[in-house]
Parts: sequence; C-alpha cells; structure tokens
Amino acid sequence: MSGSLIAVRDLNKTYQLGEVEVKALRGVSLDVAPGEFIALTGPSGSGKSTFMHLLGCLDRPTSGRYELRGRDVANLPKRDLAAIRNREIGFVFQGFNLLPRTSALENVELPLLYAGGIGAKQRKQRAKAALKSVGLGNRLEHHPNQMSGGQQQRVAIARALVTDPVLLLADEPTGNLDSRTSIEVIDIFQRLNAEHGLIILLVTHESDIAQYARSHRCVPRRSRALRQSIGRSKTRRHRPRPAWLRSRRTVESLTCRFS
Repeated sequence: MSGSLIAVRDLNKTYQLGEVEVKALRGVSLDVAPGEFIALTGPSGSGKSTFMHLLGCLDRPTSGRYELRGRDVANLPKRDLAAIRNREIGFVFQGFNLLPRTSALENVELPLLYAGGIGAKQRKQRAKAALKSVGLGNRLEHHPNQMSGGQQQRVAIARALVTDPVLLLADEPTGNLDSRTSIEVIDIFQRLNAEHGLIILLVTHESDIAQYARSHRCVPRRSRALRQSIGRSKTRRHRPRPAWLRSRRTVESLTCRFS
C-alpha cells in the first residue's frame, strides 16, 4: 500500500433486505496514487456507486480494509467520517443538489460554513475563487433557475473544490447533460487534475466519457479486483480524435470478462 493515497483490500458490502442478503461488492481491491484521474466503469448493478459511497465515507463496508492517506477509515465513528468527508473529499453527483433559493456563491460557501472556524469574509473569498476556477466568476449572484444545466454542474464542482480536498469523487456527473456540455465538464476535471494534481475518480457508464481519464478500472459483477486499462486520455475537446482512439474498443470490452 506504500505510495498510494487510496488503498483498498478485499472490500465487501452486503445489504440485508429482510431475510435476503444482497452482495453489492465482493472482495474489491484498488490502489490510487497521487495525481491519478481514474474512470470506474461497469454494467448497471455492478456496484460502481456503492464502491464510490464507500470511498467517500458515506457508508461503511461489511468487511475489508480502506486506507485514505495511510489511515484505516473503514470503521471510524460517524463523527470522524463526517470530518473526512468535509475536509478531504469533494463530491459531484448526477443531480446538482443545489439549494434552489440560494445564489451560486452561497451554495459554494456551504461546506465551509459546515466546517466551522472560517470567517464570513474568507468564506466568500474562497467561494469566489472556486467559482472563478470553473468559469463562473460572472455568475456569483445567479440562482440555479437562472443557469443552464452545465452551469449548475459547474457550481456543484466549485462547491466540491472549495474545501481544497485531496480527492474528488464524481458519480455520473454528465448523466443529465448534453454531449457538448458533458465534454466541457470533463474538460474542467482534466484541467484540475493536470494543473493541481487533484485525484479524481469518475464513475460513469459512458465508455466515451471514461476515455477522457488517464486510466480505466472496471467493476465487474464477479471479479475480486478492479480490472484495469491504462493509456493516454482523450485531450481537449477542440483537438481531433486520435487514430488510436478511433480504433479502440469500448472500455468494457477491454477490461471486463464475465462468467
């Protein structure tokens, strides 16, 4: 596990529904080094979102080990998990989850307000800087209903960045966006990863979106490890699609083998 910011070993998650056990994850292992941009792919029901919730300390595994920055966080108390979520992990979801009657600036300030110990002036400065970093420096006072879907998702990304996390988890962040806006959002992720070294784990069922990441990991239904395909990521959206990518098969066909 040395050198890994995230180290997962034999992670299992089982839900009890009455007398029925549902095994959402079975023995998943994964290492994530500093500066990685990884796409997690797999068929519906394979456990992608469950795995992301465990990595984000939104849930606890049934068994297994999960180390974040060298600390075993798998079975920490709820208070400690909440502190980790607030200070070290940023979240971006398919739904934007913005407060409808609150400005973009105030939405982005919220994590800092929950963290406590940060004055109002500093909160606003940091929120403004986060919104500027995603190209919304001129939309500070706009409410969600005054913005497009892509702009709302960028507000959500700014909110995830404002606490200066070491890890950004994005669960189907382009699911509610059109193709052009999806590429704009992924372009932001690429820039944050390249310029700031932010670790990004992107969960998606879209193989075309997954190929913008630096490496791809698949969550197959019956595998005990995340299958991996590492290669060059897609570059900025204005550049032509390279020959190696035009001829490449989907991520699922490269990385998943089902019995």
